[in-house]
Amino acid sequence: MRHPRIAAGACSFLLAAACAFADPATAQVAPRTVTGGYVALGDSYSSGVGAGDYLASGRECKRSSRAFPVLWAEAHAPASFAFAACNGAGTTDVLTEQLGHLSPRTSLVTLTVGGSDTGFVRVIASCALGGTGGCRSALSHARDAMDGSLSGNLDRLYTAIRNRAPAARVVVLGYPHLYHLQGACALGLPDGERATLNDAVDHLNAVIARRATAHGFTFADVTAAFAGHEICSSRPWLRGVDVLAITESYHPTAPGQSLGYLPVLSRVS
Repeated sequence: MRHPRIAAGACSFLLAAACAFADPATAQVAPRTVTGGYVALGDSYSSGVGAGDYLASGRECKRSSRAFPVLWAEAHAPASFAFAACNGAGTTDVLTEQLGHLSPRTSLVTLTVGGSDTGFVRVIASCALGGTGGCRSALSHARDAMDGSLSGNLDRLYTAIRNRAPAARVVVLGYPHLYHLQGACALGLPDGERATLNDAVDHLNAVIARRATAHGFTFADVTAAFAGHEICSSRPWLRGVDVLAITESYHPTAPGQSLGYLPVLSRVS
């Protein structure tokens, strides 16, 4: 299950629940000038799938004006800003299609990637539709990919980023837990499978964090920021399954971008 990808200089994990109406502006920090350029790389969690207000440029990538990279750039006024993140991008896509914006003048790079490499799209579909047996089987295959090919793919990508932007601070952001356990959802997955999915997210984050740290990058964990705002919570910052907009399911809403991801990035950048 792939989506078209393009590299651009202006704006897959998948599918989570809606209905959060906090003001995105409340999470922005006081503006300050940042020396050098900022390049935002990665997948749908960086491009802003699920947040709405998609930019006309690079429409296939579903880049949102409410995505955390755009909000950070507006608040910090970098010398330049390239929004290359794209819906559906895996490590190879970022490596081959998004790194052209990096240079020795780049001072900040942000990145979310890894979910697509591990087949998490299939995992979520299997868990939602295939019952307990199908869910566990899909999760087992995903964990094998996390512990196998993903590490090497991340190493190649991180090395290329450092070679192209030798002076940049590189912040690799993780993924939030998808489900709030014992929450308000009357239907859907039982808590056991929800917990197993959250455990898989933790495992994925741990693999990404190890490789990022090994390359001297900063890993930013967002699970605490989203705590109490997962699917089935009273104020979710993730979209639930929407058959009319399936691509946006399990993605952060605009408050998830502004109140979840943005403050985490602001603290480490």
